[in-house]
Amino acid sequence: MPNLNFHPAGRHFLQIPGPSPVPDRILRAISYPTIDHRGPEFGALGRQVLAGIKKMFKTEHPVVIYPASGTGAWEAALTNTMSPGDTVLMYETGHFASLWKKMAERLGLKPEFLGLPGIEGWRRGVQADLIEERLKADTEHRIKAVCVVHNETSTGVTTDIAAVRRAIDSAGHPALLMVDTISGLASADYRHDEWGVDVTISGSQKGLMLPPGISFNALSPKALAASHVAKLPKAFWAWDEIVEMNRTGYWPYTPNTNLLYGLAEAMDMLLEEGLEHVFARHQRLAAACREGVRVWGLETQCVEESCHSPVLTGVMMPEGVDADRVRKLVYENFNMSLGAGLGKLKGLMFRIGHLGECNDLTLMATLSGCEMGLRLAGVPLKGSGVVAAMDYLQSTAQSMARHPAK
Repeated sequence: MPNLNFHPAGRHFLQIPGPSPVPDRILRAISYPTIDHRGPEFGALGRQVLAGIKKMFKTEHPVVIYPASGTGAWEAALTNTMSPGDTVLMYETGHFASLWKKMAERLGLKPEFLGLPGIEGWRRGVQADLIEERLKADTEHRIKAVCVVHNETSTGVTTDIAAVRRAIDSAGHPALLMVDTISGLASADYRHDEWGVDVTISGSQKGLMLPPGISFNALSPKALAASHVAKLPKAFWAWDEIVEMNRTGYWPYTPNTNLLYGLAEAMDMLLEEGLEHVFARHQRLAAACREGVRVWGLETQCVEESCHSPVLTGVMMPEGVDADRVRKLVYENFNMSLGAGLGKLKGLMFRIGHLGECNDLTLMATLSGCEMGLRLAGVPLKGSGVVAAMDYLQSTAQSMARHPAK
């Protein structure tokens, strides 16, 4: 066994934007005895989680649950709906959008990558007008799907998915809309049905506060219809057998039983708090974090006011400062992990996660560790972001007061 107890006194602060810390209540649920996945107790559990997960996506349609990471759910979305050589329109908002494009290529699809050039394109959400323009030019309807990321984990930028839906409709185009909300689900407001999404992809290790190992495809009737004629090879990922067996609470193969215990508990926690309160809590913590970054005199990675993520904040370093050195100092001196810059942003920024089981004091400790690390690294700061964030949280504390669910 690796040494998992090497951290100094106190709990390690895992402030990356996922996997997020797993609450003790969920850890206890995961530790329940494993049961027969063909027995009656499991059927009841399966029906419970399959009904509950629809509330997370805000859908009335099937949600497929895989024993896999979010990457598996990406593949499932494509292989169930596409045929070899199909063109898919994908939008570059960051590292994970780029990885999804790479997957499409490896599956034998033909992805077109829209976006603004260079790092600038990674500082903004999807420009829906560019999608509309491209779809209007596709008069033969060769493009079979539009694939976008809702909350880009590598940058801290969210996208207006309703605007993307309007762009597709305005172009009068029949392409499916596929959305990755792996880091957005249960932290940022998401509406699968209302926004007209055909396939939504997500995972367990972010806002759902679980360990990695569960992923999801939320489906529309249009997506299900497309799956009946799609020609890409699929077996493990195939929706038809899963959706059919899910009707009675079972899976066509062995599901991850103990993680499903945790999923049931996580959804209970979220619904007890109330999803709208969960979203407001994340928005408030994100605003406090950005206020701290502003007073430090640093830039956030996201430059569009309406697109700031409630899940994480990307912090850009001044020229000549290695963000990975700052992260290393924070880790070694203050027992805290921050997210690295990925792809084009490696060494240029670090990412602060403020999602899942996160509250005012969690964020204050996180910003304190960041501020001390920045000072150790010799980064010139204009002021104390910790004090600024504390003032913001104090001034908004009453508005977030909540009575426990009865």
